[in-house]
Amino acid sequence: MSPKTFCSLALLFAVCLVALSCQGKEAGTSSGKRVVVTTLFPLYDFTKNVAGSRADVSLLLPPGMEPHGFEPRPADIMKLNSADLFIYTSPEMEPWAATLLKGLQNKKLEAVNASTGIIPDREPDGHHDRPRHGHESNADPHLWLDFTNAMKMVDNIRDGLIRKDPAGREFYDKNAAAYNEKLKDLDARYRAALQGCRVKSIISGGHFAFHYLASRYGLGYDSVYGFSPDAEPTPGSIARIARTLKQNGSRYLFYEELLDPRVAKTIASETGATLIRLHGAHNLSKEEFDRGETFIGIMNRNLDNLKIGLECP
Repeated sequence: MSPKTFCSLALLFAVCLVALSCQGKEAGTSSGKRVVVTTLFPLYDFTKNVAGSRADVSLLLPPGMEPHGFEPRPADIMKLNSADLFIYTSPEMEPWAATLLKGLQNKKLEAVNASTGIIPDREPDGHHDRPRHGHESNADPHLWLDFTNAMKMVDNIRDGLIRKDPAGREFYDKNAAAYNEKLKDLDARYRAALQGCRVKSIISGGHFAFHYLASRYGLGYDSVYGFSPDAEPTPGSIARIARTLKQNGSRYLFYEELLDPRVAKTIASETGATLIRLHGAHNLSKEEFDRGETFIGIMNRNLDNLKIGLECP
């Protein structure tokens, strides 16, 4: 084969690849599906339940990663530059979201703040390492752990989908209502099961993530870490949690997913407490994601563990 013929064939091959690529993009557009990027797992699961077959939904945060220090990659920028909706929790949970959006060239992209209409508690001084008990103000952005907040987040997601796809209004309304019924049932089962427990406080060897859950069901709450899992707890915080366990007569210390439980193990060894997991659901491990774990499934297991850890009847 002559060099000239080879170059001609190579050029033809390249043109075919480009054509196929364009066909693929056009086919994706003509399918009518909206492209939706979500930041955290609860939003991903809520959106998939509401959007159903009318959208391609993806998760920005890689499985196994903590969201607080996440740094978007070039591939994430490319994904968002071709998306219709970007759904995030709140400026407190994803402080990097605003910067990410400013760098995009995508004029059609709409950002949906899923916490719209939910007013999270805040500490005006920004200090997160002091003791916290019960309903004291805090900087916990894990809004979805109060399932009434989760319902509002589902509604905000539904409204964002309808704005981008008005023809699907009835479909989205029906799906959102059905999923919110599941959340109402979950809330009712938590309320019934967590009445009359011998231990009245969730005591955690993890970071400050369960205030909304504890507050919803009239429980106290204390954690060894502050809001950020990257900040090491002080010796005073460790001693406080150990003291609280003993004062409450608690035989169980909760720990959380994706956070090395070495501090929790230290406290447990000093107090004789048994470790038991409480899952915040902000992200999954790769194994959990690959097996199709759901928000409702995680919360059901949390309830089982809460009943054990709080010694409920």
